[in-house]
Amino acid sequence: MEFLIVLASLCFLMFVAYRGYSVILFAPIAAMGAVLLTDPTLVAPMFTGLFMDRMVGFLKLYFPVFLLGAVFGKLIEISGFSKSIVAATIRVVGAQRAMLAIVLVCALLTYGGVSLFVVVFAVYPFAAELFRQGDIPKRLIPGTIALGAFTFTMMALPGTPQIQNIIPTAFFGTDAWAAPILGTIGSVLIFAAGMAYLEWRRKRAASAGEGYGTDLRNEPEPFEGERHAHPLVALLPLVLVGVSNKVFTVLIPRLYGESHAFSPSAMGDATPVVQEVSRVAAIWAVQGALLVGILAVLLLAWKPVSRKFAEGTRAAIGGALLASMNTASEYGFGAVIAALPGFLLVANALNSIPDPLVNEAITVTALAGITGSASGGMSIALAAMSESFIANAQAAGIPMEVLHKVAAMASGGLDTLPHNGAVITLLAVTGLSHRQSYKDIFAITLISTAAVFAVIAIYYLTGWV
Repeated sequence: MEFLIVLASLCFLMFVAYRGYSVILFAPIAAMGAVLLTDPTLVAPMFTGLFMDRMVGFLKLYFPVFLLGAVFGKLIEISGFSKSIVAATIRVVGAQRAMLAIVLVCALLTYGGVSLFVVVFAVYPFAAELFRQGDIPKRLIPGTIALGAFTFTMMALPGTPQIQNIIPTAFFGTDAWAAPILGTIGSVLIFAAGMAYLEWRRKRAASAGEGYGTDLRNEPEPFEGERHAHPLVALLPLVLVGVSNKVFTVLIPRLYGESHAFSPSAMGDATPVVQEVSRVAAIWAVQGALLVGILAVLLLAWKPVSRKFAEGTRAAIGGALLASMNTASEYGFGAVIAALPGFLLVANALNSIPDPLVNEAITVTALAGITGSASGGMSIALAAMSESFIANAQAAGIPMEVLHKVAAMASGGLDTLPHNGAVITLLAVTGLSHRQSYKDIFAITLISTAAVFAVIAIYYLTGWV
């Protein structure tokens, strides 16, 4: 019965997310409903002492990353730098390679720190024009964007500043560059297999005589070309984010050591605040890198940015608040579910998987799929079971960097089920339906999931990290 309560709570949250309801509202309802059915006397204490505590704790750590990432992405958009990068990539790769061009552009933007949602809006008009010129079915655009933005640069490529690669740092004491060899191999596997799949779909459509399509919704105006910033200038803020992230990752531990204490009182009579630097160094590094990127955009494109700064940053802040609150609510939900007796059955079943890395991968990707969120599912899994993962890995002699990489990559597997917010946004922006385009997104999802287990096998065969 206790297991059924936990399962019903998870299914309820997945159902309401699929139907488009806010998890900010329904995550606490689902969590407290499970507590009510288990022990009614614990509803109020667990809501205040556990759900809200974990929710606020998540925001304390990660909201600045959400906020700065959203602002940086919006400035890249309103400065015109994103259009310049897209146009330059198309010139280099060639309009005849529309799919490759769009994947590379999406990858470049997301690896530079631009929000996945911003990438969708920024790239779609160019993707539509390229696909129209190449007479490639429009229904393949979502899968193409998903490969470039939602997979290897989101969670596999070393140093990516996306939140999915940052969350594990607080649990495993690692940084954003954890397991660079495995991350690079995983990225190549996903990219190669994904491109092979998309090209197979394009050729199959061409053989059937299917073109771009007619009577389509949300068609952008044809791109006629306009004056852009020089591509190298447009790329500079993205390069600075990546370089600064690496520099800060190295410098922060050297400057602060393992921990740092300070007194909040000028008189020195208050209890010192002790900060475990090793747990937050990677987060500080990403925050500093995004600040450098924001300043670079402001310096390089002050005129166009200043005209739309107020409106653009309001939209970015709203998006950051919504995204972070959604994930934080799921984090609080996971903490409550993990505290219930029924979850012990789930944990014991997952712990029965003998291999530590396979155990972690299945746990993270399963919870990411249930919640419809890579960061949310990974947060739930690591909040509930990170200590178990660490103990099992240490017993097997597995470095924490490998745990980090497997968790990050697994989070980007089954998270893209139909109720995923990024999937819904992508289909809405492109004017397509789940029926038309979801099968390609799901195929890319399966490729990402398979790559996790391929990386695990490569680690065991070679010992590479």
